[in-house]
Amino acid sequence: MTRDPGAAPELVVMVGVPGCGKSTWVAEHLAATHAVVSKDHWPNARHRELRQRRMVDELLAAGRSIVVDNTNPTPADRASLIESARAHGVPARAVHVDAPLEVCLARNAAREGRGRVPERAVLSIHRRLVPPSVAEGFQRVDVVRG
Repeated sequence: MTRDPGAAPELVVMVGVPGCGKSTWVAEHLAATHAVVSKDHWPNARHRELRQRRMVDELLAAGRSIVVDNTNPTPADRASLIESARAHGVPARAVHVDAPLEVCLARNAAREGRGRVPERAVLSIHRRLVPPSVAEGFQRVDVVRG
């Protein structure tokens, strides 16, 4: 699933519960060819959603491929990203990292400092998660077992 660096730009939207392995998958498969955008890069920033949208638009306008490494649990959370891809004429692909909740909770519990997400947040995201689909506007949806 690694992309040819000479290929046309794309927007990849990661989807999954904290601790499922999204960032690890990005590091192994996309970090060399895609700009990694994540609200986690600005933990104390105000208006992180707007900042992310601006960065995505700037990178797409520059012809870069991007991977958005956030939980993106619902179609509403993903809609503005798909809209940005369309506006720039770039295909959007979703990568859903699907891992058992118990695995996600154990991985999250092993994290230290800011990397650890409150358990109630992990459970909330798990409850709200709607698997991505092409009906949302993705050109392709890949499911990876985490």
